[in-house]
Amino acid sequence: MNYKTYTLNNGLRLIHRQTEKQVVHCGIIINTGTRDEFENEHGLAHFHEHLVFKGTHKRKAYHIISRMEDVGGEIDAYTTKEETCIYASFLNRYYDRTMELMNDIIFHSVYPEKEIIREREVILDEINSYKDSPAELIFDDFEELVFDGHSLGRNILGAKKTLKKFNTSQLHDFFTRTYNTDQIVFCSVGNIDFDKLVKYFEKYFGEIYANKRSWKRKPFKNYKPVEKTIVKKTHQSHCIIGTTAYNFRNKKRLPFLLLTNLLAGSGLNTRLNLSLREKNGLVYYIESSYTPYYDTGIFNIYFGCDNDKLNKSINIIKKELTKIKEEPLGIKQLQRAKQQMIGQIAISLENPEILLLNLGKSYLLYNKVDSLEVVTQRIELITTDDILAVANEIFNEQKFSTLIYK
Repeated sequence: MNYKTYTLNNGLRLIHRQTEKQVVHCGIIINTGTRDEFENEHGLAHFHEHLVFKGTHKRKAYHIISRMEDVGGEIDAYTTKEETCIYASFLNRYYDRTMELMNDIIFHSVYPEKEIIREREVILDEINSYKDSPAELIFDDFEELVFDGHSLGRNILGAKKTLKKFNTSQLHDFFTRTYNTDQIVFCSVGNIDFDKLVKYFEKYFGEIYANKRSWKRKPFKNYKPVEKTIVKKTHQSHCIIGTTAYNFRNKKRLPFLLLTNLLAGSGLNTRLNLSLREKNGLVYYIESSYTPYYDTGIFNIYFGCDNDKLNKSINIIKKELTKIKEEPLGIKQLQRAKQQMIGQIAISLENPEILLLNLGKSYLLYNKVDSLEVVTQRIELITTDDILAVANEIFNEQKFSTLIYK
């Protein structure tokens, strides 16, 4: 992948990929998320992401929104367990405008108390709305089970108890402690001369005070499998089965990602979709997912079904997991799985926003970005023995946790 990089004296990094399109996509990714909150700060990372749009020393909330929308641009943000991202799309002649705005809202927010009160109600409504969607809520409840007692298990939206106590001082303290300059990447995909982009970068981010990270994340240890059923009185049963998995630096991550995709990825020809939906008509939707974190990871299989089909569905899943641990993939099966995954990655990178976020996150974590050709080569090197090894290591039934809504 062709890209150029630049690092400021304060540690802030820039990565850019040149395109010839009129529309530009850029963003700032910060290596800070929910797991970096103190116990009394549950939900503060997400709350902070909301509040940066609510006022700076020179702009009120309306002026922040209008700054991009007045020129047809868009700006948005999200928070995860380990990162916060603010990103924008706009016509390429507004690079200067956008970078100035991002500097202002991230590094010069004032977190007005009246906006805190207003936004608190917005997020409380968001939490209530989330609770009405069991197919989404169950993922957060499952991570709370798996990462019991650790900050990785916290719901990103936060808890009503802590949200009601957040104030301007806490937001300032959180920003100072966690928005470290050596943990921030500005990423760009667009049509601009790189030297010109570097000048903008120096202009708006070069004078930011160096605040490099001196603390380390508390690692997750002592996972204990749990089985739990919660009565929700939903029309269907919702179920997640899963366990801990590899962290983002583990070399087994890619073979396991291939296995996860083969098992119940986005394709309709996956093993679990064929066995549960196509052959037996037990579920409408089933998926498997794997998320690597700094020091650990999480794997899960989710499905929803009628209450009387729950046990049969779980038994079929367990049989498929046993089969994949005991029966090596045939050469054609493995090659088909590889081609499918390579194609999915290639297609996803055609989406400019996905490309942007992949560019930024990879540079943030690994200080490099592998090209599709390099990723393809690594996938092609995966063997049947690699798949068997990760399957037997992760798919240990004694280590699985289960959460059911009924």
